[in-house]
Amino acid sequence: MSIEKAKAYLAARGYADRLVVHDVECDTVAHAAAVIGCEEKQIAKTMTFLSEEGAVAIVTAGDARIKNGKYKAYFGTKAKMVPFEDVTRVIGHEPGGVCPFGLADGVRVFLDISLRRFDTVHAAGGGRSATVRLSPDELEAVLPEAPWVDLCDGWCDDEAAE
Repeated sequence: MSIEKAKAYLAARGYADRLVVHDVECDTVAHAAAVIGCEEKQIAKTMTFLSEEGAVAIVTAGDARIKNGKYKAYFGTKAKMVPFEDVTRVIGHEPGGVCPFGLADGVRVFLDISLRRFDTVHAAGGGRSATVRLSPDELEAVLPEAPWVDLCDGWCDDEAAE
């Protein structure tokens, strides 16, 4: 089960206690925010794409949208999402539970800067009813090989707006 993979990944890094399995599904940004009691933008959603080098998982804020132009400039190719029916096989987690923890071998993870404006974000935890609460710094510590990227639009950096 994917939740166990995510928990084992987090446990190896000292963060297993951050994974919570809820009594209800939190398989979308809106569902997760309602279950947790936070704003949708604080949900760290993981979007999965196919690239020439293999699958990539990009973790963004819940209100951010990956911009095709930024994606193409960074990866050198047009953004092509992993087909729904292939997500579990390619990524290692089922749709609705895709997270950056305990992924299939070879999946590269990237953290979008849209997450940095929050003290705490909530990522999926490998299953439709599991979430993981971390600060952006903790997310970076748990995913030390995941670079920070700027691939999104649709969000506003609160500090920059002031």
